[in-house]
Amino acid sequence: QNLLETFAIALVGITLSIVLSFPIAFWAARNLSVKRIISGSGKSFLSFFRTFPDIVMALIFIAIVGPSPYAGMLALGVSAMGMLGKLYAEEIEAIDPGPSEALVAAGANKLQVLLFAVVPQVLPGFISATLYRFEINLRSAATLGIVGAGGIGAPLIFAINGRSWDRVAIILIGLVVFVLVIDLISSALRKKVI
Repeated sequence: QNLLETFAIALVGITLSIVLSFPIAFWAARNLSVKRIISGSGKSFLSFFRTFPDIVMALIFIAIVGPSPYAGMLALGVSAMGMLGKLYAEEIEAIDPGPSEALVAAGANKLQVLLFAVVPQVLPGFISATLYRFEINLRSAATLGIVGAGGIGAPLIFAINGRSWDRVAIILIGLVVFVLVIDLISSALRKKVI
């Protein structure tokens, strides 16, 4: 049950970070901004959120919503937004301008250029970055329980404090197997996408 809660925290956290970082990445991408100050402000915004470790973000959200898995989900979502937004923005900046220019020459508006020239080029990179961050979220979700943000961290700490080493071993083995399975699935998905 705690392993499933840890998985749910990581999954909801990554979903929240995708929703938040997708529009911010377009704001931060230098090649899509009219002025450099616009993309610079987007990059600064993302950098600000990247400065907080997951555990600090969890403590902030525990103070706001109380100790619960909800705090863990919010912490991972906002924390991952900084990293994902930066990776997404870099993918957007690396696109080939040719398809965009061709669509503009054919009379396409900005939304059509975005949907048919930019998004198809950046989608594989976005998916790869998202899967990578999901793996990180899964590991972080396992430790957030230590500060009261749900997941398997709390039972692990209680077992360590109670010197119940057999329980500690079972929790750790379960966690390692769980993370390895998710890593294998994620790697297989990444190979299909790229």
